[in-house]
This record gives sequence, structure tokens and C-alpha cells, in this order.
Amino acid sequence: MTILNITEQELEYKHFCENIRKVAGLDLLQYKQGQMERRIRAYADRNQVTTLPDLWNIINKDAQSLRKFLDHITINVSEFFRNPDKFDELRDIIIPELLKQKSRLFIWSAGCSYGAEPYSLCILMNELTPGIKHKIWATDIDNTILAKARNGIYIADDLKNISDDKKVKYFTKDNDKFILNPDIRYGVTFEQHDLLKSKFPIDADLILCRNVVIYFNDEAKKILFDRFARAIRPGGYLLVGSTERIVNSADIGLQSNRPFFYKRV
Repeated sequence: MTILNITEQELEYKHFCENIRKVAGLDLLQYKQGQMERRIRAYADRNQVTTLPDLWNIINKDAQSLRKFLDHITINVSEFFRNPDKFDELRDIIIPELLKQKSRLFIWSAGCSYGAEPYSLCILMNELTPGIKHKIWATDIDNTILAKARNGIYIADDLKNISDDKKVKYFTKDNDKFILNPDIRYGVTFEQHDLLKSKFPIDADLILCRNVVIYFNDEAKKILFDRFARAIRPGGYLLVGSTERIVNSADIGLQSNRPFFYKRV
């Protein structure tokens, strides 16, 4: 095994990231280097190589190899009604406040993974406003995981925060799988979206971007939170993850009036 000094290792990592950006359009240098490099080198170990140039040779041989690598480094962790206390606040406080201002809401789940979060929102809105169709837009950079989200097929662990009566109401059980009912599945629009490069919407009533921004470096975080702030209409909300905090929230027009909720002023 070749032992690299810090400078050589940093150059190797930078060159590898530049190659990925050229072929896949994904800028890994915008992510925290320590976390991202550990994931990349873990993938190298899995493929029984010790250097990033050797890993690049494996990834670059065909589209399927590149896809497998991108699937590995994309963070896809979710479940229905993840952090139930936050969904309680959405149900009891935030969404009723928004519904007093508008009868139909535009809600964006940014970094939606395999769809558990936006589908949770759709179930929640169905409970609060039966018969009213809201715009629920769910985005992720990973097209493979978006395809899984559109299928709407889950396992029991994904549904651990859902009561038995709601499982019966919104899912059809098929052996060990739970198939989401079409009325909820069709209530969410999924789209591929790169938070660092793609255009942001305007006049969103509520944006959820949880446990996504933590993987970016400080410069990218600052840009993203500013873009989120401008995407929300005055009076709308941004919900971030329980380990995330917007340091300069007041400077970008956001006010934190509840933990992890930021209101556009």
C-alpha cells in the first residue's frame, strides 16, 4: 500500500473530484472534504483498490460503474414522519397559519431521497384539508432514488412512525412490502434538481430541507440558505434539520421563532 503525505493526498482527492465534475456535473468539492473523502475511500476499499486514480479507472469504464458510484456517495436516509415532533408542529401550528393566508399551498421537499418526506407531507395535507390538492414538489440530485420514490413501495421500518389505522388507510400490504395508495402517490411531483446549480422556485409557502446542507462546506451552505430565503414568500417557512442552524438568518430575511423553523419576514 502506498502511503501518501497530506499534500499528495489532497491533490489526489482534488483531481478525482474534478474528474467526477467533468463527467457527471457533480461538484464534490462543495461538500465537506472529510466526510465525502471517507465515503469515496470506503467505496475504493469495497472495490479492492487503494488509490483514487485506481478508483477513477473503475468508475470511468462505463455508465453503469459511474451510476453505482454516484448511488453510493448520495446520502439517502429517510423515513415517514421523520422527527415526529416536527410534523406535529407542522400539523398544529405552521400549516394552519399558512392556510389562513392561502387555501392551496406550494410545499417543496428539497433533497427528498426516496420520497418518505414529501409523501408524509401529502398525507398530512390530506388529513388537514381533505379534497384540496396542494402543490408538493419533491426534488433530489439522484435520479435512481427518484425512480424509487415514484414507485411508492416501502418496508415496515420506513413506516415505524405511522399508526396502524393510517397504514391501512394509505397503504396496501403485499407480503413484506407496503404500497402507497395512488391518491397520495400522485399528489407529489418528483423532479431531478441540483441544489448548487439548478434554478430555485419563487413564492414557496413551505420548504423542508433537512439533513442535506450539513454535508456542504461553509461557503456552499451560505449560498444555499440565501437561495432558500429568496425562494420563500414573505410569511412562509423553511424547516432545516435538527443538527443545522442558519447563523446569519436575520441578514437574509429569515427569523427563527421556533427551533429549526425559519420564517421569511
